[in-house]
Formats: sequence, C-alpha cells, structure tokens
Amino acid sequence: MNQGLVILPTYNERENIAKLVREILAQNLSLDILIVDDNSPDGTGQLVEDLRKIIPQLFILHREKKEGLGRAYISGFKWALDKSYDYIFEMDADFSHQPRYLSSFLEAIKGSDLVLGSRYIKGGGTQGWSWLRELISRAGCFYAQIILGLKIKDLTGGFKCYRRKVLESIDLNKIKSNGYMFQIEMTYKAIKKGFKIKEIPFIFQERARGRSKFNKKIIWEAIINCWRLRCFPQK
Repeated sequence: MNQGLVILPTYNERENIAKLVREILAQNLSLDILIVDDNSPDGTGQLVEDLRKIIPQLFILHREKKEGLGRAYISGFKWALDKSYDYIFEMDADFSHQPRYLSSFLEAIKGSDLVLGSRYIKGGGTQGWSWLRELISRAGCFYAQIILGLKIKDLTGGFKCYRRKVLESIDLNKIKSNGYMFQIEMTYKAIKKGFKIKEIPFIFQERARGRSKFNKKIIWEAIINCWRLRCFPQK
C-alpha cells in the first residue's frame, strides 16, 4: 500500500500552489499530493498540469464547477481510497496550514485513527485574525460541542489526517455538508463509530495572498446542520 496522500482543494490558488507543493515535498515524508481543482478561473488547474510533468508525486482531479469544500474533499477521499493510501490528509492550499506540521501528524497517527490539527489546545493558536474572526471560530466550536456532546476542542479546523479505515467506514455519498459543517460532521461520525481521535497543536496562519473563502453562509450552515446531525444521524 502507498503511505500517505495530502489532498489540497483549490479554487483560484495559482499564487500559492506551486510553492506549497514544493514545501510539502521538501519535508521528505514520502507523501503524494492530490490537487482537487474546481475549474479555477485563474488557471490553477493548468499550472498543476504543467507541474505534474516534472513532479511524479503530484496528481490532479479536475472538477467541472465550484461546489464547496466538502464536495471537493469527498471526491479526493474516494480517489485516495481507490488508490489504496494508508493515510489521507486534509490541508488548505493557502499556507494557513504549514507543511512543517505534517511530520507531527504522521507521528500522532501511529497511535490514532484520526488526528486533528487544533488551534484551541495548549501550543495551538492563530495568527493574522481579527478578534471578531477568532470569536466567531471559538463560538462555533463551543456551539457544536454543546449540541453534539463532543469534547474535541477544535471541531471546525480543516487540518486532519485519517487512517483509510475511518473513511472506508463512513458512507461518503451521504455527506452533504460544506465548510465548517463538513469538518464537524466528519469528526462526529468518526467518534460515533468508536475511532480513536487525537488533537495536536498547530498555529493557523491567515493567508498572505489571495482572498479568504470564509463567509456568512458557512456559519449559518453549521448553526442549522448541527441540529440536523444530532436529530437525524446517518452512518
């Protein structure tokens, strides 16, 4: 079996993607990289195709249109399972998740089934956020903890590493969430199935280039769908 795959969903990340790919590979962790591009108007997909000619560890899935983070990750998960990867990472493509932490995930996954990068445990944090952005994020995590009865400190973070058996156990076709709620739902389902979850600290860094995709729609989806997940849980 292959060891690990880093999934990077992209939409207009041309400014970041080449540098990020090189920094991931520079960690020397024998990780492959899958770009899941939602037909970026800025040509991200074509740039990745050019990079693939010289980087054999790099792969790409071209999607027809932008459908949200959750849909992109589901496509990536299915690809990873089909290719028999042992460990599957979620990671943002804008440098908010620094490649230097990947080795810590691989160490932690040895004794766990799902490793979560956490901003809200000792040693974790954020850089470049306004007080309002951090308040919204922390409030969202607290809200999900209360509604779903979970003890995880950072439920909305998107820096994760799964063992393949976790993703195999979840019916990915029934996952409809995007944004924050996608992260909450996937972690919730893993916990309910009895998998061992571990949080490790990391510092989230606000993107230096490009525009953030954070918006009010993402917040409202999480507020509403936490109740849906609690009242109508699915496998």
